[in-house]
Amino acid sequence: MNYKRNWNKAGGKSEIVTLPNSPMTMLEVDMLRLHDGETKTYREANKEYGLILLGGKCTVAGDDFRFDNVGQRKSVFDGPAAAVYVPGSTAFTITGCGEVSIAVCKSQGSKEYKPVLVRPEDVVVKRLGKPGWEREAHFVIDERVEAHRLFIGEAFVTSGNWASYPPHKHDDDNMPTEGFLEEIYYYEFDKPQGFGIQRVYTKEGGIDETYTVRSGDMVMMPRGYHPFCCAPGYNSYYLWIMAGENRGFYMTTEESHKWLVQ
Repeated sequence: MNYKRNWNKAGGKSEIVTLPNSPMTMLEVDMLRLHDGETKTYREANKEYGLILLGGKCTVAGDDFRFDNVGQRKSVFDGPAAAVYVPGSTAFTITGCGEVSIAVCKSQGSKEYKPVLVRPEDVVVKRLGKPGWEREAHFVIDERVEAHRLFIGEAFVTSGNWASYPPHKHDDDNMPTEGFLEEIYYYEFDKPQGFGIQRVYTKEGGIDETYTVRSGDMVMMPRGYHPFCCAPGYNSYYLWIMAGENRGFYMTTEESHKWLVQ
């Protein structure tokens, strides 16, 4: 199976990953590009949403909440994200305030939670890794936001560095050591010709895939290890979208590479 998808950045809504068209069982992603004043309404039962603004501003409003002029960055390389969490079975409308691009992340979820606005200043920024696999990690919709399954952040990987390295996985339900969470990466690069390499493979060998990724690409990780490398000369970004009953970084490192962090 091909675990790679592409968004051509067309206007309107693009359903990139759905449960029927993918191996995912919990996680779906739409990509939205709206012009000024253009709207998109969502009203799906039993689905929660994480709206990550890639660039531009929008207003998000439902029957009992309204967040005006959300967002401040022009592109993903222009500072931390703004985001909106919407609980399950909650109808809402997104309105473009100028042109806006949004990753609409979806999973099964209940209505017991509350809508939350995450401002750029709310994003937790951490430097992770060691020389050769350093990156800047942004935690956007994390454990501070009460949600059912969604757990979302961003990573910025500079020229020649690896991320999600040493290779790790989160496909076994063995808490608290490891939790089962599906994941999807969405990529951007700081130059049009920029690219990276994404691996997805399982311990048992059932999945063994390698993809060249460029801006607009998306790779699904239903299970397995998933290290990524940014080509020298370019800087990269990826949105990491996770969904599972145990929200958080409950993962194990590939046994043969554990010596790198000991």
